[in-house]
Amino acid sequence: MLRHTLATLSYRAGTVIRGAPAGFATFRPAEGSRSAGEILAHMGDLTDWAASIVEGKETWTDSAAQSWDADVSRFFESVARLDALLGGPAGAGAPAERLFQGPIADALTHVGQLAMMRRLASAPMRGQNYSRADIVVGRVGIEQTAPKREF
Repeated sequence: MLRHTLATLSYRAGTVIRGAPAGFATFRPAEGSRSAGEILAHMGDLTDWAASIVEGKETWTDSAAQSWDADVSRFFESVARLDALLGGPAGAGAPAERLFQGPIADALTHVGQLAMMRRLASAPMRGQNYSRADIVVGRVGIEQTAPKREF
């Protein structure tokens, strides 16, 4: 189930990230809030943290935002690394509940924040029926199947 959750995270993150307007990385909904780029960097930190938990050497890094493209690559590479760990021998002993309630659920929350920020930045995505999305365990990159039903 965790690997399916990671595929869902990747699908939804890809939907929010693809087609983001130029300058979106610096968009802030309010003074003092994180920018879209800072949220994306944090999402990479979350999936790196989750991977470190699976490896049994829990570490946290608070990374500064890079360019949008660099942080997009970093996030999806980190999700792929975590997915590979969960699919291998280390995944059998991974604390599933802890991984879900901490870093994975937090990353899903941030996908929702980025979606809301896209709308606030006058660049919303089309809604879709996620229960019918072609989400496949192991497909954790930015390239995903096109939506089956958009609203």
